[in-house]
Formats: sequence, C-alpha cells, structure tokens
Amino acid sequence: MPASKRIPLSEKRWKELHDLKEAGQTYDELLKDLVREYRREKLARKARKARAGEGEWKDLEELK
Repeated sequence: MPASKRIPLSEKRWKELHDLKEAGQTYDELLKDLVREYRREKLARKARKARAGEGEWKDLEELK
C-alpha cells in the first residue's frame, strides 16, 4: 500500500465528507470519486462554453 498522507480538515468539512461516504467505502475511494466527478463537470462546463461560442478556441487548421 502506498504511503498515507494526512489532510487537515475542519470538523464541518469532515462531517460533510462522512455524510457522502457510503458504507464500506474508504475515504480514499470517496475522494477518488469526488475528483473524477469534479473533472467531468469541469470538462462539461468547457464543452457548454464551446457550444455557446465562448472561451478561447482555435480551429484545427490553425494548429497545423
């Protein structure tokens, strides 16, 4: 097993994480799921902006 790291949390934040955690799920698994979901949501926001014509996007031909 890889080395463990400690992350300081407020009591409130720990309780919020605890409430999200499912029975049998480790905090490592919970955080992995939260990170994955955050990344998916971030990508979805970028895609919505692209569809709306917002953001800095380049035509593929410009990249050649």
